[in-house]
Amino acid sequence: MADSVIEVLKLGGPPWQTFDPFLFCVHHDDGYPTGNANCGPNASLSGRNIGQDFAGKDGWNMYHGDVVPGFPAHPHRGFETITLARRGFIDHSDSLGARARFGRGDVQWMTAGKGIVHCEMFPLLDQDKPNPVELFQIWMNLPASDKMVDPYFTMFWAHSIPRVTKTDAAGNHTDITVIAGAFDGLAVPAPPPNSWASRPDAEVAIWTVSMEAGARVTLPTASKGVNRTLYFVTGGEVKIDGASLKKGYAARVRPEVANELVNGATPSEVLVLQGRPIGEPVAHYGPFVMNTRAELEQAFDDYRRTRFGGWPWDRNDPIHGRDDGRFAAHANGRKERPA
Repeated sequence: MADSVIEVLKLGGPPWQTFDPFLFCVHHDDGYPTGNANCGPNASLSGRNIGQDFAGKDGWNMYHGDVVPGFPAHPHRGFETITLARRGFIDHSDSLGARARFGRGDVQWMTAGKGIVHCEMFPLLDQDKPNPVELFQIWMNLPASDKMVDPYFTMFWAHSIPRVTKTDAAGNHTDITVIAGAFDGLAVPAPPPNSWASRPDAEVAIWTVSMEAGARVTLPTASKGVNRTLYFVTGGEVKIDGASLKKGYAARVRPEVANELVNGATPSEVLVLQGRPIGEPVAHYGPFVMNTRAELEQAFDDYRRTRFGGWPWDRNDPIHGRDDGRFAAHANGRKERPA
C-alpha cells in the first residue's frame, strides 16, 4: 500500500462508508424526463414501488415521493445535513416555517440540533426538456455539547463558493470546489455557528476535485489524526501515491502526508471528506443521532409529543411555484436570493 493510503474500500450500494465526524454520504444522480403539470415526471410510474422507489428504473427514482420525486416530511435530531445540489433543484420546507429552493451548484448546510422536520423535494420544472438532478448529501455529527442547539440552516449560493484551478507541469487542469476547509488561502463561507466545522481545530474539509485526463494535483496537508477519505465519483482511474482508485471505491489516506493524485486517461472527479474525529459514542437509529440509547428513546418520545414544532404546510411534500427561482426564507423572517 502506498505510504499515504491507509486502505482502499469497496463502497457497494449507498450510503457510502464514512468516518468520524461524518456519518453518511450518498450520491443521487437521476436522469429525470420532462416534467408534467404537477412538476413530477412526465412518464408512467407503473412498475415502481411508490413510496420506496430506489431501484433506478429508467435511470431515475421517485424515492419516497408519489407525485414529485424526493423525500417528504421527515425528522432529524443531533447532527447536520450538508447538501451539494449540483444539477436540478431541491425544494426545502421545514417545521419552523422556513422554505428554500436551491440548485445548480448551491449548498444547503443545516444543523438539525434539538429537532426539525423538513422535506426535500425535486421539482421537475422543465416541461420541454429533461430534468437531471444530481446531489451529494452528507451527514456530519455534532458533539454532545451541541446536539440540542436550536435548528438552523445556511445557504451557500453557487457564486459564493470558492473554486480554484491548478495547472500541472504538462498543462493539465484540476478544478477544486471548496465547500469547507482551507485550500490555497481561499475564504470559504462560514458554516452554521454550532457546526463541528466552525471549530478551526476540527479541520473539516469538503472538496470536489475534477481532473482532466492525465492531470496531477497535490492536496494540502492536514494534521495527524484527522480523518480524510477520497471517494471516486466519476472517471476511469486515479492513482493516489501510486495506489489505484476506481469508480465504486474510496481511499482513506493520511492527510499529514502529501496526497498526490494522478488521473488516468479520462476526466475524473473525487469527493474529499475530512475532519478531526469527535471521538464520542454514537447511538444512531433512523433520523436521530445521539450519544446513548436513552437519548435516542428520548428523541423518539419528544418527536411523538411535539413533532418538533409541528408541520405548518398543507401537505407532506410541498413544492414552491414553478417560477419562484432560487431563494431562501428563514424562520426568523430573513429572505435571500443569490446575487
